[in-house]
Amino acid sequence: MSDSEKPTLLVIDGHSLAFRAFYALPIDSFVNREGQHTNAIHGFIAMLINLLKNEKPTHIAVAFDISRYSFRTRDYPEYKGTRGETPPEFVGQVPLLEEALHAMNIVTVTKEDYEADDILATLARQGAEQGFRVFVVSGDRDSLQLVNDDVTVLYPNARGVSELKRYDPQTVFERYGIAPHQYPDIAALVGETSDNLIGIDKVGEKTAVKWITKYGSLDEVLAHADEITGVVGEKLREQKENAIRNRRLNRLVNDVELPVGPADLARKPINEQAIREIFGRLQFKTLLERLLKAAAEDGGLDGQIVDETVSEEVGPEVPVVRTLIDEELANWIERVSAAGTRALGLQVEHGPGGVTGFGLATDDDSAYVPWAPGRPDYTALEAWLASDAPKHMYYAKPQLKALSRAGIRFSGLAFDTRLAGWLIRPGTVPKSLAEQVYEILGETLPVADPNQLVPADDAIGPATEAWYVLRLADSQALAIDAGSRRVLDEIELPLVSVLARMELDGVAIDQPVLAALRQELTAQADAFAASAFAEIGHEVNLGSPKQLQQVLFDELGMPKTRSTKTGFSTDAAALADLQEKNPHPFLGLLLQHRDATKLKQIIETLERSVEGDGRIHTTYDQTGTTTGRISSNDPNLQNIPVRTDEGRRIRSAFMSAPEYETLLTADYSQIEMRIMAHLSGDAGLIEAFNAGEDLHRFVGARIFGVEPADVTPAMRSKVKAMSYGLAYGLSAFGLSKQLRIESSEAKQLMTDYFARFGAVRDYLRNVVEQARIDGYTETIFGRRRPFADLNSTNRVLRDNAERAALNAPIQGSAADIMKIAMLGIARDIAAGELRSRMLLQVHDELIFEVAAGEWDALEQIVTARMSGAAELSVPLDVQVGRGRNWDAAAH
Repeated sequence: MSDSEKPTLLVIDGHSLAFRAFYALPIDSFVNREGQHTNAIHGFIAMLINLLKNEKPTHIAVAFDISRYSFRTRDYPEYKGTRGETPPEFVGQVPLLEEALHAMNIVTVTKEDYEADDILATLARQGAEQGFRVFVVSGDRDSLQLVNDDVTVLYPNARGVSELKRYDPQTVFERYGIAPHQYPDIAALVGETSDNLIGIDKVGEKTAVKWITKYGSLDEVLAHADEITGVVGEKLREQKENAIRNRRLNRLVNDVELPVGPADLARKPINEQAIREIFGRLQFKTLLERLLKAAAEDGGLDGQIVDETVSEEVGPEVPVVRTLIDEELANWIERVSAAGTRALGLQVEHGPGGVTGFGLATDDDSAYVPWAPGRPDYTALEAWLASDAPKHMYYAKPQLKALSRAGIRFSGLAFDTRLAGWLIRPGTVPKSLAEQVYEILGETLPVADPNQLVPADDAIGPATEAWYVLRLADSQALAIDAGSRRVLDEIELPLVSVLARMELDGVAIDQPVLAALRQELTAQADAFAASAFAEIGHEVNLGSPKQLQQVLFDELGMPKTRSTKTGFSTDAAALADLQEKNPHPFLGLLLQHRDATKLKQIIETLERSVEGDGRIHTTYDQTGTTTGRISSNDPNLQNIPVRTDEGRRIRSAFMSAPEYETLLTADYSQIEMRIMAHLSGDAGLIEAFNAGEDLHRFVGARIFGVEPADVTPAMRSKVKAMSYGLAYGLSAFGLSKQLRIESSEAKQLMTDYFARFGAVRDYLRNVVEQARIDGYTETIFGRRRPFADLNSTNRVLRDNAERAALNAPIQGSAADIMKIAMLGIARDIAAGELRSRMLLQVHDELIFEVAAGEWDALEQIVTARMSGAAELSVPLDVQVGRGRNWDAAAH
C-alpha cells in the first residue's frame, strides 16, 4: 500500500502546543466576560484548524499531561525542577480546551504516571504497525526519536503551525548529522535545560554529534570514554552518570497501556451545537466562523473547505534580509524609489544607547542598515528619511523620538498600523507588532525556541518587521472606512510628530514646591490617621478593605454598603454616600486621610518623573481612549485635581524655564456643550452661545421660568450637572444621586429641560437609534466608533452601549477639534520660526512656553487656530491665560 492510500493518524501533544499558543499570543487581549484568559485555547484551535486542513487526517487524538509528576520525577525529583510555576493566566485554559476538543469530537488521552510524550510514542508505534501514516505534532525535541519511515514529526517552528518543520529521517540527519533514534543520545550528553537535565560540562552539540557518529551510540561512547582526550574527555569520565541518567529519562515509553488505540480515533463530525456553546462562552466569534466554514458538507471537518473563497493560504515567504551599507545602500534606495510611489516599510531599531539600525522593506525585498552616525555613506538613507517619500511603520512615535535624539530628520509618515488598527477597532490596541500580525494576518512572528539545543530560529529583526508592516497596512487599507481613513491621514498621522516633539521637550518643574506640599500632605495624612484611630481606640491599616469592613460594619455597626466578592464595598463612592446618610467622625477622618494620601501619591509620582534636565516628559497616547481623546501616561498629568487648593498648588510647580518669558495656557470653554448645540441644532442653545451669554444661567432661566439675573447658584449647579449629564447618558436616578435630590425632582427637571430644548431630546434619541441601525457612531470629521452591543439581548451590555453611544460623537468631535488645533498651531509656530513651544495637552487645555518677545505672535496663532479648528453653528470660545507657572496662568 502506498503512503497516499494509507489512513493518516495525527497525534498532538496538547500541553506543548497550548503553551506555545499561550506565550505567542497576548494575554490581555484574550479574556472573556467572566475574566477567564483564553489565549492558549484560541491559538491552539487556530493551529488545529490549519493542521486538519493541511494534513487531512482520518484519525486524530490529542494527548495531555495530567500533572508535572510521573515515573520520571520519582526516579529524579529534580526533573523539570527549574520550570517556574504555571502562569495563573494559563490555569483553567486546558480544561476549557479539552471541552472544545470534545465538542469537535476529537479524542483526548491522558495517563496517570506518564507524560503526553509517552502517549504519543505509544500511539505512533501502534499506528505504524497497523498500517497508518503517522504524524506526531509536538514542540518537544525528544519526539524526534519517534521518526522513522512511517512516522513524521511536525515541529511548530517560529511561525507556528502555518509553516511546520517536517522531520523525517532525512531531515533529522540533515539538521543533526545523526539518525532519529540517536537524537536522545545527543541530548543526554549535552543536557536539556528545559527539563533540568544537566549534561556533561564542555560538551556541546557538535562534540556530541562527533562522538555519536564515531562510536554509534551513547553506550559505546561511554565504553570508549578512556580514548577521548583533553578536558572534554575528563569531564565525560567524571560526569558520565549525568548522561546515563539523562538517557534513561529522555527515552519515551512506547508501550503504555491506553484506553484507546489508533482504530478508535477515527474522525467524526463536529457537534455544532456544542461548538457554538463553548465558543460563545469563550467569545471566539471569528474563530467560530472560521471553524464552521472549514467544516465539510456532512458536518465533519475532513479538510475540504466548503467555501473555497475563505481558504487560508500560507502567507508569502519572508524575504531574505540583506545588510546594506555604502554605495549598495544608495543603489538599493534609488532602485526601489524609482520603481514608483509605493510606500516602503520602515522600522527603526533603537534602545537606551540610541538608534542602532534601520529595517527597510518592499513587497518582496528587505534590507537592514546598521547605523553608524557621521559616516558619509549614509547620505542616501538620511536624504530618504527626510524626504516626503511615503513610509509605513508600526508605532511610529517612539521611533521618531529616537531619530530626533540622534539628530536625524524625518518626514513622510504615510501609515501607522497601530493607529490604523485602533481607528478600525477603537476598543482594542495591539500591545506589539506580533499581536497585530496574529490578529490580522493569522501568522505568528518568529521567536527563538528555548526548547532547542541550539535554536534554529531567531526573533525577527527590524527589516522583517518592516516587511510585515507593509502587509498589515495593505490589509488595513481595505478594512478601514473612508471617514476613518481621512481622520488617519489628516489628523492622527500628522499629530505623531507633534506629540513626539512635545514629549521630548517636556515641562520644567519647581521641585521645592512639590517637596513642600508633599511634606504638608504627609503630616495631614498622619494627623487624620491618628485622629481616626483615637475614634475607634486602636490602629488599623486604613488602606485595607478587610480591616475597614471590620471597623465600619462590625465595630461601628454602620449600614452595609453594596456587596462585593470580598464583603461590602469600601470604595470612595460607597463611603462618601455612607458618610452623607450616616455621618460618623471616624468615616469623615478616613475620607480626609484618603484625599491627602491620594494627593501625596500624585506628587510622589511627579517627583519620580522629573528627569535630569529638571523637566517631566509625559507620554501621550493617541490610542489611549475609545473616543479619540489623547491620554497622558508616565506620569498621568490628567489626574491632577482642577478645583481644589492642593490641585492648584501642584499645578503651580509646572513652570516656564528661566530662558523663557512665561507660560501661556489656552482652553476651550464648554466645548462639549457647544458641540451638543451644533449636532442637535437646538435653537435655544445656539442662541445662548451666539449671544455670548452664560449658558447655564440662560438654560436655568428657561427651565425655572425666571429672569437670567434671578437664577440662583443652586439652580445653575443643577442645570450644569444635567446639561453635561445628558451628554453622558445620565438618567434621572443618576442625576438625583449626583445632586442629592429626590428622584421625582430630578425627573421633573429633565422633563422641563426637554420641554424647552426639544431638539436636544430628539438628537439624543436619534443618535442611539441610528447607531443601532449602522452599528457605529460618527464624529463631525468621520471618526467611527462601533457599538456591537446596542442590539445585545443582555440588558446591562445594551444599556452601557447606549450611554456610550450618546457621548461618542460629542467627545470624539471634541477630540478631533483639539487635535486639528494642535496641528495648525504647530505648523504656524514652525512657519513663523518662533522659539516658543507647545508643552502640554490636558483635557481641553494647551500649555505653551513663551520665548521673550513672542507673546503677541503666539497668542494670535493659538487663538486663531483653536477657535477656527471647526466650522460649527456656534463659536468655539478660547480662554487664554498668562503666568510664570501653570496655576498663575489659569483663567
